[in-house]
Amino acid sequence: MDPLTRISRAVWQLPFPTGHVYLVALPDDGFALVDTGVPGSAPAVLDALARLGGRPDRLRQIVLTHHHVDHMGSAADLVEATGAEVLAGAPDAPYVRGTAAEPAPVLTEAERRLHEGVMAGFAAAGVPPLRHLAVDRELHDGDTLDGWPEPVRVLAVPGHTPGGIALHLPASGLLFPGDVIGASPDGDRAVLGPFNVSREQAEASFRRLAALDDVGTVCVAHGGPIRENARAVLAAATPEADWR
Repeated sequence: MDPLTRISRAVWQLPFPTGHVYLVALPDDGFALVDTGVPGSAPAVLDALARLGGRPDRLRQIVLTHHHVDHMGSAADLVEATGAEVLAGAPDAPYVRGTAAEPAPVLTEAERRLHEGVMAGFAAAGVPPLRHLAVDRELHDGDTLDGWPEPVRVLAVPGHTPGGIALHLPASGLLFPGDVIGASPDGDRAVLGPFNVSREQAEASFRRLAALDDVGTVCVAHGGPIRENARAVLAAATPEADWR
């Protein structure tokens, strides 16, 4: 049984070896999901939902921060099991649907070695093939999400992918950065996420998120959540030097 870590009153992290998933309790007794893990993760996500008291049909919304396999990988299975609505950044929507070829990242040598290791790990673990799916709502910078416990701002953070998004909840100080920001295992150091289609854009997106007010917890998909001194941790980061 995968552990569930409570992040706030309404948010839990379901950790995976690659690509953590976050569950959000909604005021209508439903739930939202931020990302879905690699293909094959749906049973673990549904089990976590059940442990929080949610039947499959109470998963109302799946928000994909971007189209990579460790974030959208189980979305199709979860939609089939739950009927949830799928939201994604507008420029990434064709890649989620499978109507356009996924753009290749521009890798440094350090990133290339890491990427080869990740892909080998997927193969060794028998990760199923990716299934594409429909996007019900395309998100843009400045949009808001309805039905959450508090206002949610959608921020466009291109660079890791063309249509990556972050979610900012100013009232509770939560930030879901997608893969623009990663962290050390204990969450005391922030890094630029690797495997970017445009490193320059990704660095700018990182700096945009680091400059936000009202950020107390950064709910990263890779590494440990940044829960202590989050703004100082982000300010101390050196994304320009990462993965060189």
